[in-house]
Amino acid sequence: MIATLADKAKFDVPGLDDVLGGGLARGRVFLIEGSPGTGKTTLGTQFALAGVAAGERVLYITLSETADELSSSAASHGLSLDGVEVFELVPLESLLDEQQQQSLLYSSDLELGEATRRIFAEFERVRPARVVIDSLSEIRLLAQSSLRYRRQILALKHYFAKHGTTVVMLDDLTAEEHDRTVHSIAHGVVRLDELAPDYGTDRRRLRVMKYRGQRFRGGYHDFEIETGGVRVFPRLISSEHKTAFVRERVPTDSEALNALLGGGVERGSSVLVLGPAGTGKSLLTLSFVQGSIARGEPAALFVFDEELGLLIERAKGLGIDLEAMMETGKLSVLQVDAAELTPGEFSERVRHCVEVQGARTVVIDSLNGYQSAMPGENALVLHMHELLQYLNRQGTTTFLTVAQHGLVGDMRSPVDVTYLADTVILLRYFEAAGRVRRAISVVKKRTSAHEDTIREYRIGSSGFMLGQPLTNFQGVLRGVPELLGSHPELLGPSA
Repeated sequence: MIATLADKAKFDVPGLDDVLGGGLARGRVFLIEGSPGTGKTTLGTQFALAGVAAGERVLYITLSETADELSSSAASHGLSLDGVEVFELVPLESLLDEQQQQSLLYSSDLELGEATRRIFAEFERVRPARVVIDSLSEIRLLAQSSLRYRRQILALKHYFAKHGTTVVMLDDLTAEEHDRTVHSIAHGVVRLDELAPDYGTDRRRLRVMKYRGQRFRGGYHDFEIETGGVRVFPRLISSEHKTAFVRERVPTDSEALNALLGGGVERGSSVLVLGPAGTGKSLLTLSFVQGSIARGEPAALFVFDEELGLLIERAKGLGIDLEAMMETGKLSVLQVDAAELTPGEFSERVRHCVEVQGARTVVIDSLNGYQSAMPGENALVLHMHELLQYLNRQGTTTFLTVAQHGLVGDMRSPVDVTYLADTVILLRYFEAAGRVRRAISVVKKRTSAHEDTIREYRIGSSGFMLGQPLTNFQGVLRGVPELLGSHPELLGPSA
């Protein structure tokens, strides 16, 4: 009996069924292709085991590996092939011949017709609902010509379709690069890629190249092979995530900072903190985290650049006890290694903090470290656009930091994301009265009016202390200002 196409055959692979629009259409033939080592066999194994879990009969036809190798590979992920009928297609004639004992199938050992007959015979014996063929490269070698290979794949397709069987064929791309013989025959095609950056771990991604009559998530999706199998991180599409919330203004504990920000920061907006190294960008964002926890709202802090222990100690010097906040369960702090983490996995972690843990304040410190996980600046901007849009629509206030190159004068940013942020806070060094001082200003705020002055600030044991607007100075942002009069608004020496 042929199953209805509305009843999808699921992989039960985290994220993959979402990318495929629910799974694979029943009674159809699908192709998963990729270079050796990209995870095709692992995916095929998980598809087979998902069928067993659903109470279906499953046949796994292996031509490139022995049944023992397949079982060992599954065991390395803590999986068992119990319930899966594994058919190792080896030449029986060679096994009987003492001079030609082999365990694998080669084109000289077995004719294509004999191989097909034995596949059909095993199918008739098992009568499975799911079939995995691993891999097509052996059938291609037996066919010896593109025409014969295409006819053979068509014969397999029609045979399995007649029995309503869902088939996943694996191909290791050993044929010519532009050979798309199976693409035109398969109902759907999934391509697995492996990238090797100059530094850091290998990156894997997949793309659904074709799926007839089915909506799916296009583009590339990061995935990883971990103990237990494959895990896919679907590309974040912010328009799919909309939550109703009150876009209220949230004030800080500092009256001077509230005045500078026009009353505070709006909920569901993004704030970019720009400045050279050492100006206190991280510590400024921690003051917003502290305020969020004080309001009883969970927060999440993603640290790319600084060692977590050092950040915790520095925060204590400002009177901000991150460890105490973490112990209450209201604060999630994640140390992110950009060399080991893909952008897709990072987005997944942010979503988990927001959707599962209820974070209403998210800090990403910094975009310089986040950029190292990206293949290029354009990719970073696109990722940040979707991530910020997603967070804004969840009612989450997001704080980003960017370290600019240089100390005074002309400042350069490694990437320009100022147009993405709703609010931009600028931190600067300047020289006055024989001291190196710090200045803060708000140069952009979409959601409301803000103070257009420049204020000096100091970082001390009581946190951020802001002075009066520097009305008697000109050129503070250049680093060497001109004094237009007296300077009573300057902060005195720290105690």
